[in-house]
Amino acid sequence: MKTIFILVSVIVVFPFIIMVLTALKSNQEISQGLSAFFPETPLFSNFVTAMQKGNWGRYFINTIIITGFAVIISLVINSLAGYAFARMRFAGKTILFYCAMVGMMLPMQVIMIPVFLQIKELPLVGGNDFFGNGGIGLVNNYAGVILPLIAHPFGVFLCRQFFMGFPKELDEAAKIDGCSPLQIYLKLYIPMGIPIFATLGLLKFVDTWNQYTWPLLVFNDPEMNTVQLALNAFKGENVTEWNYLMAATIVIILPILVLFVCLQRYFVQGIATTGMKD
Repeated sequence: MKTIFILVSVIVVFPFIIMVLTALKSNQEISQGLSAFFPETPLFSNFVTAMQKGNWGRYFINTIIITGFAVIISLVINSLAGYAFARMRFAGKTILFYCAMVGMMLPMQVIMIPVFLQIKELPLVGGNDFFGNGGIGLVNNYAGVILPLIAHPFGVFLCRQFFMGFPKELDEAAKIDGCSPLQIYLKLYIPMGIPIFATLGLLKFVDTWNQYTWPLLVFNDPEMNTVQLALNAFKGENVTEWNYLMAATIVIILPILVLFVCLQRYFVQGIATTGMKD
C-alpha cells in the first residue's frame, strides 16, 4: 500500500516538476524534448522576462478585486443560507433545499450564455434603459464577473452539513438568553464555524482565481484581463513561449499554495466534519 501511495504521489507531482524545469530552460533546450530534461544552466531570468510581457501589476489587481469580493460575499450568502436550512423552520424548507441542490448538476458552461445575456441586458446599468436596451450592462465590468460567482449550491450544502453538527442545545440556550436567530448566527455560528469558512473560502478562492472562460466572455478590454487571461500573451499563432508561460504560471499559483498552507489545518477539519447528516 505504501508503494502505491508513493507511485500515485510521483504521478501527481511529476507535471509540476516538468513545469518548473520548463520555466528554467531556454527555447533551444525546450525544442530538444526529453534529451534535455534538466536545464544546463537554470535561467531564473525567465521569471523576470515573463512578468515584463504585459501589465502584470494590473492583471493581479483585477484578479485580486474579483476574487476578494467573490470570496467575501460568497461566504456571507452561503453561510446564511446554510444556517437557515440547518436550523430554521419554514414552509417548504426541504423542497427548496433539494431544488437548490439541483444547481450542482448544472455546469457553468450550460448556463453561461443565458447568464451573459442577463448581465448584458440588465436595466438601468451600463447605458441600458429600463428595458435593458441601448447599452452594455455589466459587460466589461468587475460586477459582471463577480455576481454569477458569489452563490453556489455546493457552498450552501457545505455550510448546512457543518452547522447541523452543532448541538441544538446551544440554540436553545441562546434563545433563553434572548438572542434572535441572526444574533445566534453572529455570536455562535460564526466563531464556531471557522473551519467551514476557511474550507469554503479556500475552495471559492481557487475557483475564482482560476476562472478563465467566464472573464474571457465578460471582458473585452485588455486592461481588464485577469492573470489567467494574461497567459494568452505567451501563445502566438505559430509559436508558444513555453518557458515564459510556465514561469508566469508558477507565479500565478503561488498565492494559492501560500493560502492552502496557511489554511490547511482548517481545510482538513472542515471537510472531515461536513459528512452526510439528516
